[in-house]
Amino acid sequence: MSTPHNRQTLGDLLRRSAKRMPDKLAVRCGQTDWTFAEFDRVSDRLAAGLAGLNVQLGDRVAVLARNSHAFVALRFALARLGAVIVPINYMLNASEVRYILDHAGATVLCVDTEMAAVGREASQGTAVREWVWLPSEGPSAPVADARRFEDLLLEAAPPARELDGRQVAQIIYTSGTESAPKGALLTHEAVIAEYVTCLVDAEIHERDTLLHALPLYHCAQLDAFFGPAVYVGATSVITAKPTPDNLLALITANGINSFFAPPTVWISLLRSPLFDQTDLSRLAKGYYGASIMPVEVLKELQRRAPQLRLWNLYGQTEIAPVATVLRPEDQMRKAGSAGKPGLNIETRLVDDDMNDVPQGEVGEIVHRSPQLLTGYYNAPEQTAKAFAGGWFHSGDLGVMDAEGYLTVVDRKKDMIKTGGENVSSREVEEAIYTIPGVSEVAVIGLPHERWIEMVTAVIVAKEGAVLSEDGLLAACRERLATYKVPKRIILTDALPKNPSGKLLKRELRKQWA
Repeated sequence: MSTPHNRQTLGDLLRRSAKRMPDKLAVRCGQTDWTFAEFDRVSDRLAAGLAGLNVQLGDRVAVLARNSHAFVALRFALARLGAVIVPINYMLNASEVRYILDHAGATVLCVDTEMAAVGREASQGTAVREWVWLPSEGPSAPVADARRFEDLLLEAAPPARELDGRQVAQIIYTSGTESAPKGALLTHEAVIAEYVTCLVDAEIHERDTLLHALPLYHCAQLDAFFGPAVYVGATSVITAKPTPDNLLALITANGINSFFAPPTVWISLLRSPLFDQTDLSRLAKGYYGASIMPVEVLKELQRRAPQLRLWNLYGQTEIAPVATVLRPEDQMRKAGSAGKPGLNIETRLVDDDMNDVPQGEVGEIVHRSPQLLTGYYNAPEQTAKAFAGGWFHSGDLGVMDAEGYLTVVDRKKDMIKTGGENVSSREVEEAIYTIPGVSEVAVIGLPHERWIEMVTAVIVAKEGAVLSEDGLLAACRERLATYKVPKRIILTDALPKNPSGKLLKRELRKQWA
């Protein structure tokens, strides 16, 4: 094999860090500690084992598991084989997981013990031909009919393959407004360009010790924090339990100085009776995303953890995922803003004809960046629509102030961001429409102290039908993943509409907020 002299792939990043600082702690998860040299070696050995399962260049390998050392080893092993990782949200139900396995054409499914039953049900009738069991953060029993992670760690080098940064590294499925999610194709080069943005704008440094507690299936934790940490040689502490007690204990025990979480988790930490008893003196860098941090919470964090500098990272899966950054010095001065475009991103606000909107007026947020997806998997029409006019259309609406700071004001697609998770209002609506007795439904996000936005369904019953909140919630639980089930149901006589019959969700938000 000839190795291109200018090759830049994800697998190369770990190898370089291992050569620069072989004995430095790279990964800590539960009772497992790996130096960079050990992490590099485990990734190579796992790649060799997966090659023995006939994982070929470009093959899609799905992972349905909570955070663990095995998850991150798999990530780099697949990169070294030129295979494509397909991380799946473990909160989805079996039919939702099956759709992703089927659409991606995944041939291998990696699960932990907790997700094995859902994985087994979901993989029936798909192209999945091999099962791999991943050990968890704590002790867990292997899955009987799966290949064990440890058994795949062959004492061999992975096969020599022609690898290129332009090859697809991952397919991340988004919660689009369509009922079916879309698979965003991201190359090694796109993901690494995003790492560079994070290193510069989020100030991730080799001296950092980062706590990774939000799900690694989501590109925010995987690619805004874990990947950049490996790139520069920072230490990563991984947990699958983002509970306040566990997080505060890990922060103290490991001298954590860098932590990312959506506002909901920061709020849960502040509400914990252990917060003021915990030594947080080394926690210098805090990051949030998925939704705006309420100003009162910002003030409380500043008061109770004065050493903590905060960043807001805004973006989406398709840009790998960081697009704009609000830096620590701007948190109060520009409260509610998503900040300015990151190092490798160019951002505009445009009208429907791709003209720039005047300063202070609402326009659609569009981007041009080497971080962007190459397209949606097996969806040429959606890809063409997303890149209309030569820029990527985010589907979000925003305003830009005189200093170039972006504020996201609404979502064209009516996406609800609840507890750090994306929920498509249309997907929930379509599920509710299958419930007998429902005439009309509008799903909106309403402000909530803990969830930031709560999924709320406003429902009109068919004439003569008797609907109850409990009955509707029970029916929703049968049809939707837990986090998509409405937290509130409002029964009403009619939904507000404009003269052309279009539903006015803004009116509903005003009415019920």
